[in-house]
Amino acid sequence: MMESSINAAGAAVPATPRMAPLHVSLITLGVADLPRAVAFYEALGLVRRDKAAKGAAFFQAGAVVLSLYPRHDLAADAGVVDGRTGVFGGIALACNRPSRAEVDTTLIRAVAAGGRGLRPAQPTFWGGYSGYVADLDGHAWEVAYNPFFPVDPEGRLTLPE
Repeated sequence: MMESSINAAGAAVPATPRMAPLHVSLITLGVADLPRAVAFYEALGLVRRDKAAKGAAFFQAGAVVLSLYPRHDLAADAGVVDGRTGVFGGIALACNRPSRAEVDTTLIRAVAAGGRGLRPAQPTFWGGYSGYVADLDGHAWEVAYNPFFPVDPEGRLTLPE
């Protein structure tokens, strides 16, 4: 279906095809050591898929795919200069859990697998419970329980209207 509109000057604006809403389908993390990163995420319970893919690893992570790719190759693919590993890049990934106990268990498992605790789990100002851990390459993960965003059996959030 094509949408057309009129601009502020009253002129017709060319019709553009209607697009599906933006959604996140895949998150790629640049990693220093691919086999080591794969082992870390497997220790957290993710199952690697598409093992035939060379030079990358893919995990089904709910409705999103988590991809691991060598950091220098990812930077080159994006046309950017690789920055320093472990420096906060303005993004945090999040994993919501159905209870406070599962938040604690997930953080403990991540540290036991080689991750670095960033902030212990604690009650939040918004009524939930969360903590942070960094993976082997310094990517920050928030692990949270949010009583206002229920988690279904597959781990997907249900947002209120």
